[in-house]
Formats: sequence, structure tokens, C-alpha cells
Amino acid sequence: MSLILAAGYVKDAEIAVDATSICANIIGWTFMLCIGFNAAISVRVSNELGAGHPRRAKFSVVVVSITSLAIGALLTLLLILTRSQYPLLFTNNAKVQRMVYDLTPVLGLTLFVNTLQPTLSGLAIGAGWQEHVAYVNIVCYYVIGIPLGLFLTFFINCGMPGMWYGMIVGTTA
Repeated sequence: MSLILAAGYVKDAEIAVDATSICANIIGWTFMLCIGFNAAISVRVSNELGAGHPRRAKFSVVVVSITSLAIGALLTLLLILTRSQYPLLFTNNAKVQRMVYDLTPVLGLTLFVNTLQPTLSGLAIGAGWQEHVAYVNIVCYYVIGIPLGLFLTFFINCGMPGMWYGMIVGTTA
């Protein structure tokens, strides 16, 4: 994970790695939920397109996209509302708790954006565009997200939020 690797080179690296690991763990948990949407919409779209029902496929995409975004909004709101409490579940270190607290807004935005990305990838896979999905994901992550995050973190001196913002831009792209 580029976020954790970059955290090892910022000021207070031990605290940054710990806090980033907590945030990455939360993103990982929500991503597992979204992978289910990826598989479901992939199968649904491929079945509907194969049966010659493009409008049903489109309706399915709209429904699962709205559902993904609603879940992302709910989880983001939950994080924001409990930003003083949930870090206590992971660590007793007050400095780590404070950094997680500070990273929570960008974590929430990342979580929100990341709930839709697997759904849209599943749509493209179901439509038979697997190769395109792979290229788009590689370019967005390795050409846009990571370099922008490193630039914001180390050259603009945004610290760890800069790395997260770079990843958000890459995921959004």
C-alpha cells in the first residue's frame, strides 16, 4: 500500500504509519462490501445484455450505484460522527488517535468515492470491457493517484492528508 509506504517517510513516521494503517484497515473493510456490488452488477449486466435487455442492464446499474453511494454516505457520516470514539478501538496511543481524528474527513471522502468505484468497474466487466477496466485502473492509480499523492505529501508539504487526496483524485478519475 502506497499510503503506508509514504507514511514511513513523513515527520513522526511511526505515528503516521500507525494512523494510516488504521484508516487503510477501515477502507479495506468497506471495500470488501463493495466487491460484492462489483460481482453482482457484473453478473447482472452481462446476463441482461446477453439476453438483449440493455434497458434492464441500465436500470440495474442505476439501482446498484445509488445503493453504493447511499451506503458510502451512511458510513462516511458514521465515521464523522464517531471520529472521537472509533480510534480508541484500534490504539491507546493519544498521538495516533489524534492523527486518525485529523484524517477522518479525508478518510470519509475516500470511503464515499471508493464505494462507487468497484460498482462501476463491475459494470464495465459485465459489459465485456475487462481490458479497458484494467488499463483505466492502472493509469488512474499508478499514473495519477500515487504521483499526485506523493507530490502533495512531500513537495507541497501537506503531510499524510496529501497522500490521501492524491488517491481520491486517482479513484475519482
